[in-house]
Amino acid sequence: MNMMCPKRAVLLNSSSSRLMQNLCFTALLIVSVFSAVAASQSLVEYLPGFSGKLPFTLETGYIGVGETDEVQLFYYFIESERSPVEDPLVLWLTGGPGCSGFSALAFEIGPLTFDYANYNGTLPTVLQNKYSWTKVANIIFIDAPVGAGFSYATTSSGYYTSDTKSAAQTYTFLRKWLLQHPKFLGNQLYIGGDSYSGIIVPLLLQNILEGLEAGLRPEMELQGYLLGNPVTDSFTDVNFRIPYVHRVNLISDELYENAKLYCSEDYVNVDINNTLCVTALQAISECLIQINLCQILEPQCAFSSGKPKELEWDLRAQEDRTMNYLLSQSKLPELRCRGFTYVLAYKWLNDERVQEALHVREGTVESWKRCPRNFSTYTEDVTSTVAYQKNLTETGLRALIYSGDHDISVPYIATLAWIKSLGVPVFDQWRPWFVEGQIAGYQVKFMNDHYRLTYVTLKGAGHTAPEYKHKESLAMVDRFFARYPI
Repeated sequence: MNMMCPKRAVLLNSSSSRLMQNLCFTALLIVSVFSAVAASQSLVEYLPGFSGKLPFTLETGYIGVGETDEVQLFYYFIESERSPVEDPLVLWLTGGPGCSGFSALAFEIGPLTFDYANYNGTLPTVLQNKYSWTKVANIIFIDAPVGAGFSYATTSSGYYTSDTKSAAQTYTFLRKWLLQHPKFLGNQLYIGGDSYSGIIVPLLLQNILEGLEAGLRPEMELQGYLLGNPVTDSFTDVNFRIPYVHRVNLISDELYENAKLYCSEDYVNVDINNTLCVTALQAISECLIQINLCQILEPQCAFSSGKPKELEWDLRAQEDRTMNYLLSQSKLPELRCRGFTYVLAYKWLNDERVQEALHVREGTVESWKRCPRNFSTYTEDVTSTVAYQKNLTETGLRALIYSGDHDISVPYIATLAWIKSLGVPVFDQWRPWFVEGQIAGYQVKFMNDHYRLTYVTLKGAGHTAPEYKHKESLAMVDRFFARYPI
């Protein structure tokens, strides 16, 4: 089988001055990296709450970005538990914007998790996730943008960032990280993320491709990217929520038909003077108030007390109130809600012993939060990355886009709609895929002469799909990396 490789500009005929400039830049960058941040990478062999020595290689550290390295981005790096030399290298971005990379590490695709069932109020017990993606890949989990997790800035102005600036800073981070870890320069590289990373990852990929075209060092073996329930287009993602909730029987045919008729199938740009449309949408909202927007089959536990009076789409605001409530309690509720498990990360990562073990710089962050609600220094300056995705269809990259099919916030039909808008022909029609003889979801493949995209649903999963379907998501990504049919 012929394997497609990314198109690159090979500078075999560059002028000697251009080559000398590039070599000088590389030398300066290497000197900068090893003089400024080499001491900031540390191996972690033991963690408070985990029994015994870690059965995998964990490294944490900081890498400075910005003109004066005023932004210090914190990361967790875990080597593949199978073959660090042969398995791909993945840079994983968590959503938000502003969610910590540890959220993906502990709740989605990483090798650690918490023992919520037996929590007794002391330091949480840490367990191993046997379905971690680090079984098949080397993964860098980054706290980005600045202000997420343990990342910080040395100046107040350093905290001000945006979609485009964050993507550029993450590109600098990746270049410096690879220079610090030259043994991974030859590994196939993939960029991945979920939720709001659907905005950042395409921007980052553009930076990487432009760097490769310009011959910037280090040269990266970029092969493709992965995105789960990705925020992609501010209109499409939101507008398909109404058709989705009707499709899964959360609203009646009558409510849906009224909304379609009176809102002209535009549920985003609503004229407040259009009383019939506003009334129809209000009725739909009332049907969804007690529905978990991230996973429609799980209980809604995002509110500390009392019955909510209106629907709120800001999931970070919901979590912020919930965590404040839970952290104020001496005992956790008996009701088993998935979101309640996040409180253990707050208790664990804000413990001085844990931060010392992770080599977090003392005094740089007031407190760790999974997904900070108030991110006032961040500007969302990109409302759609469909055009960026369109450009990627001419690059030779491989793409895996997947959706938990029980998510309302970024419904799978919205993701499938913008994928179809790219104009890449269908190569393999919609069909089921299996894990241990059972249907794990459905897939459809798109391909042209330069690009291959596999779209996959995970049956029964929510917004961050691997969090709900660990076994299935590991099987999915293992097959994708191995270029084996999903």
